[in-house]
Amino acid sequence: MKKIPSVKCDLLVVGAGVAGVAAAVAASRMGLKTILIEKTVFAGGLATSGMILHYLPLSDSLGRQVTFGIAEELLMESIKYGPGAIPPDWRMPKSGSRLGSRFSPASFVLALDEYLLRENVEVWFDTLLCAAKVSNGRLRSVEVENKSGRIKISADLFVDASGDADLAKFAGADFAEQTNYLSIWSLAVSLTAAKSACESGDGTKLLQLLHAGAGNAGGNLPQNAKKYLGTIGKEVSEFLFETRRILREKVIAEQSVHGKNNFYPIALPSMADFRTTRRVSGKYLLKTGEKWTHFDDCIGLVADWRGGWDIWEIPFRTLIPCEIRGLLCAGRCISSEGEAWEVTRVIQAAAMTGEVCGVAAAMSKKASICPDELPPGKLRAELSSRGYLLDLRELGEIPESAKKTEPKEEASHENFYDNA
Repeated sequence: MKKIPSVKCDLLVVGAGVAGVAAAVAASRMGLKTILIEKTVFAGGLATSGMILHYLPLSDSLGRQVTFGIAEELLMESIKYGPGAIPPDWRMPKSGSRLGSRFSPASFVLALDEYLLRENVEVWFDTLLCAAKVSNGRLRSVEVENKSGRIKISADLFVDASGDADLAKFAGADFAEQTNYLSIWSLAVSLTAAKSACESGDGTKLLQLLHAGAGNAGGNLPQNAKKYLGTIGKEVSEFLFETRRILREKVIAEQSVHGKNNFYPIALPSMADFRTTRRVSGKYLLKTGEKWTHFDDCIGLVADWRGGWDIWEIPFRTLIPCEIRGLLCAGRCISSEGEAWEVTRVIQAAAMTGEVCGVAAAMSKKASICPDELPPGKLRAELSSRGYLLDLRELGEIPESAKKTEPKEEASHENFYDNA
């Protein structure tokens, strides 16, 4: 059998969504030779290829920023080439504004390219993860395929930022799966939006979201529609056909009113808009009901995007798979379930956990240990020096009005910034 080519790096990151970008940049800044592989030709993941064009808030409903670091850098990169802007009144609790913005997926891609090159991250686009090798319980290498054929990449440490726990699965780690409602995001143009933009002198009104299917809680689900696993090839294809079918129906309905020359789609997602697929079984499982809970190994705070009433701490243990050493997980595949998964799967939480993985990998490499051996206190000290808030109790007394039992059930990305 012909021996496949082999390369070596300090850290391999799988998936160039915001979690993977943050992990790779954080590690590269700390001196690690980092390779970032991505199955598509764009960085940004669901934010760009999936057309999920909302950078959800880094602040809560009381005007307090709770998420910091690279998550904030990426928010600014998302609007670098327009449109989008930070609401000037986001610090005012009664304004209804928060620290986030809509953005153009295409503009974000252009900014991310610059960002990754500037930070000396070696990016392999159009590269698919195919296999992983584990020895004595530690992940040692992976095999990938691209236009050059099959290549082996050996690394000291790894980050799974695939969104689907693909690397963890290939390595043999335990995981859980969840089904998804039909949902698709896209962009459209219309004469109505163009007139509004011209009359107001505001070009942001041209960025017209065209969404079909269910919200995150299942509202507006098409009648008799099934739920889909995003981890079975046949179901992925069926999901794509079905979401584009319901989008087509929506386009036809709009065109029956406005005419096909005055309303039409211009950009479709190049990946399936699944919300949750696989997540690892980690050293700790963050669960429904653990909002407003302090953890001694907290590595960052996230405000629930659905209104910002609730604050969640993320334990470092949720980033560490139980069985496989040398591997960290970031983004929507960390160890969380229920309401916790709903909160941790989105863009600002993904960027934050990504940065933490990159930092933890660099500190582990320097100490010649695996990340599960890294003392949480040392990691927290490093994150604190970067401006991270690591204890929700530092926010002071939480007003009872902020402690709503659960977020509004039908809150969704689709209407989050409609009035912004």
